[in-house]
Amino acid sequence: MIELHSWNTPNGRKISVALEEMGLPYTVRTVNISKGEQFNPEFLAFSPNNRIPAIVDPDGPGGERITVFESGAILLYLGEKTGKFLPRDLRARVPVLEWLMWQMGGFGPMPGQVHHFLMQPDGPAKDYGFKRYHDETKRLYGVLDRRLVGRDYVATAGEPSVADFAILGWAWRHERHQVPFDDLPNVAAWYERMMARPATKRGFEVSLG
Repeated sequence: MIELHSWNTPNGRKISVALEEMGLPYTVRTVNISKGEQFNPEFLAFSPNNRIPAIVDPDGPGGERITVFESGAILLYLGEKTGKFLPRDLRARVPVLEWLMWQMGGFGPMPGQVHHFLMQPDGPAKDYGFKRYHDETKRLYGVLDRRLVGRDYVATAGEPSVADFAILGWAWRHERHQVPFDDLPNVAAWYERMMARPATKRGFEVSLG
């Protein structure tokens, strides 16, 4: 049974959703980042960047234990392990990789900075930081909305991919980073479509702390 070491964050939810969608048995080992548990030596032994999530799979390649850190790497590993939500054909796989990297490089770091500056004391530094990262976050939502014109899912037809799970983890917090879906009809439809999936719903309901 896979161990998911995580906390209730967008990056953590990417993996709980993927595990549920792929039908993999798992247990949750909470890592309370508000108490600094991500710095515990036991966790650092397999997540050296002191970030959640990370997984331990006792039945890895060749039937041997493997650990994986970084949410994007975990999604790719799980897709490879199960053969689900990650196309085998290279041409079909490329858009999944593109949009997964898009999320990892921008649609996560940018709203994460919005969350950071929203918690700062009022003043010029907060105003500047919030505007800078909020503007970029809104731009990224616009990119996503245009991508979803005529599409049910971000990178594949017929069913979601690991890229959808990655992006959904952060879109789940759209209210917190103050981006309503009023002017993003395609994002809104995609979000509702994803959240209506029973396995995705379970992935957001499981307790991560």
